Amino acid sequence: MQAELITTFRFDAAHALPNLPPDHKCRRMHGHSYRVDIHITGPVDERLGWVMDFTQIKRAVQAVLDRIDHRCLNEIPGLENSTSEILAKYLWDRIAQEIPGLSAVTIWESETSRCVYRGT
Repeated sequence: MQAELITTFRFDAAHALPNLPPDHKCRRMHGHSYRVDIHITGPVDERLGWVMDFTQIKRAVQAVLDRIDHRCLNEIPGLENSTSEILAKYLWDRIAQEIPGLSAVTIWESETSRCVYRGT
């Protein structure tokens, strides 16, 4: 049996997108209340009855979010141009080794706009 787990996290941060044209509103400093969905896909362990312990997921993800929550993302190495796409890959790169079966990272920058990254 296969299943997909999805765990949701939230954090707040400011950023500016420096590579946009000068008149684009997102070039200016602004903030988001981000939502992050971590997707894990894999076989359900017959003895335990789960794909993975949610505590293991939370531990790995929270360690990364603690470093970016309530920060200016542009000041963090690797996030100088912190689009949702780059932020999703940034998170993936920092949690993939600790979360076997990681299948997607979804970054919601608003209730209507999100990016899904599935690794490369």
